[in-house]
Amino acid sequence: MKQATAMARANIAFVKYWGKRDAALNLPQAGSLSVTLDGLGTRTTVSFGVSEQDELQIDGQPASGAALAKALRVVDPIRARAGLQQPVRIVSANDFPTGAGLASSASGLAALTVAAAGAAELDLSPTELSVVARLGSGSACRSIFGGYVQWQAGSAANGSDSHARQLFPPEHWDLRVVVAVTAEGPKAVDSTRGMLRTGAASPYHRAFVDAVDGDLTEAGEAIARRDLARLGRVAERSCLRMHAAMMASDPPLIYLTAHSWQVIEAARGLQAAGVGVFFTADAGPNVKLFCEPDALPVVQQTVEALSGVRRTILARPGQGPRVVPA
Repeated sequence: MKQATAMARANIAFVKYWGKRDAALNLPQAGSLSVTLDGLGTRTTVSFGVSEQDELQIDGQPASGAALAKALRVVDPIRARAGLQQPVRIVSANDFPTGAGLASSASGLAALTVAAAGAAELDLSPTELSVVARLGSGSACRSIFGGYVQWQAGSAANGSDSHARQLFPPEHWDLRVVVAVTAEGPKAVDSTRGMLRTGAASPYHRAFVDAVDGDLTEAGEAIARRDLARLGRVAERSCLRMHAAMMASDPPLIYLTAHSWQVIEAARGLQAAGVGVFFTADAGPNVKLFCEPDALPVVQQTVEALSGVRRTILARPGQGPRVVPA
């Protein structure tokens, strides 16, 4: 038996990834930029040679079909590289809602990549791990690194140059995050299907993609200078442009709910009152508010007072994945 356990963290994008140029290899149409967060984590154990067939368990429940197929997109190239033929057993658990727009696929597939490589006794570089993680979930390639991370789209047809890299370590800027959980369950349309629908059926999607390079430059400069207001402008417009493209699809794709907008309006109210805070939301109803440490109490108190918020999760920039004791 070969076995390893890894911990990885979710990442939240300031400049969004929403569009594939190659769905089979998860190659993006443009780059993206994110922060890896301590407070949203996945623990995954990979074992080879303990079962008669490939098995996947997520949050205590057996998973098959599309979920297992996605996991094997990571495991199969690792097995091939290591010369392994044994079936794999994957046991994964998140400490935050799964499939609800909080990047559980990013942390989950990053943890799976590191655990599978460890179980297979492969010594892969972070760049190599990022390329493999991308095969399972595009955003997972960013969770291979801690802190502030950029995914370069690359141009090679085989995806060899499409991977993430760290721009700044977590300690570069101690931002705080209040995750407003407005819904705990999985979304009706997963990100892969939603992304493909938007690319095929939204007249606004091309404009969103064309704006990404400029947003990447501005967001990188804002993070380098720890300029919250400037980063907030980029992050909010990238978020809203992405959701505008989704909603303009035919049929429309709407992830944000009335409760999501309640949180966004609360953030705008705080901004009008002079509080340094900005919002972002991915393909799901849960909204994240970023602020400096001194603004955290008022931001958290404001969000928790909202009727549409079930609970909050606090997070901050965190490290990349690591192998841990089983």
